Parts: sequence; C-alpha cells; structure tokens
Amino acid sequence: MSSDFERLLRLRSEMNKERPEFLRHLWWKKPKFKNEPKWRKPKGIDNKMRRQLKGFPPVVKIGYRGPSLVRGLHPTGLKPVVVHNVSELEGLNPATTIIYISGSVGLRKKVEIFNAASSKGFRVANPPRIIQPSTTGGVGQ
Repeated sequence: MSSDFERLLRLRSEMNKERPEFLRHLWWKKPKFKNEPKWRKPKGIDNKMRRQLKGFPPVVKIGYRGPSLVRGLHPTGLKPVVVHNVSELEGLNPATTIIYISGSVGLRKKVEIFNAASSKGFRVANPPRIIQPSTTGGVGQ
C-alpha cells in the first residue's frame, strides 16, 4: 500500500472518532425509538432538528463523509466480500480482498469455507466459533 493510501485510512479512522452518532428526532423521549435507534431524516415544517437549531442533535450532512478512495474498505485497506460457499472464493484476489462468511451459513459449512479461504491465503474477518469440548467432563461427572 502507498503511504498516501495509509494516510487516508488513518484520516478516516480519526474522522470516525469525531463523527457523532446520528439518531432520529425524539429518540430520547419515545421508548419505541430507544430499542432500535436508527437515522430518519426530520421532515416536519417546525422540526428544530431539521432547522439545525442549537441544542438539538446534528443532522447527517455530506461534510461528515470520509475520503472517497478508502470509502467502504475494511480498516486494513482490503475490500470486504461476503462469501456464501467455497465456490465464491474463485476469482478473488487474496491480496486485495478480505472475506466475511455469511451469517446465514451453518457451522459445518462455515468451517469448510474458513479452511478453504485460509489455505488460499485469504484473511477471514469473522472466523467461525468452534465449540471446544470442556476439559472438566460432561454433566453429572
């Protein structure tokens, strides 16, 4: 990676630290918004958040966006790719991509994908949790 690319990755991480968490209007008042706090653009005619008055949460604006060269990349600088089966690893470059194993895949297939990806030199961002047998024995021992 070039030094300029690494500089942009560092700049993005610094921007992410400064970026506020964008939550919808009245999330602090209504219990139904606290369960799933996600962004909704305020559109009311008298909405103080839309008017960007002092004391109200910030609104999403283009100025909060990160550098375009590193937008959507993993913090390591690799392009993330979601993989559902072993055949999807074909045609991918291990030097430029990082693998995410799909959440809808079962444990047995996750282990297969992980082993195939590791043998081909891919980095896996979410390796499967393999349950190890306990050393103390089973129930009732």
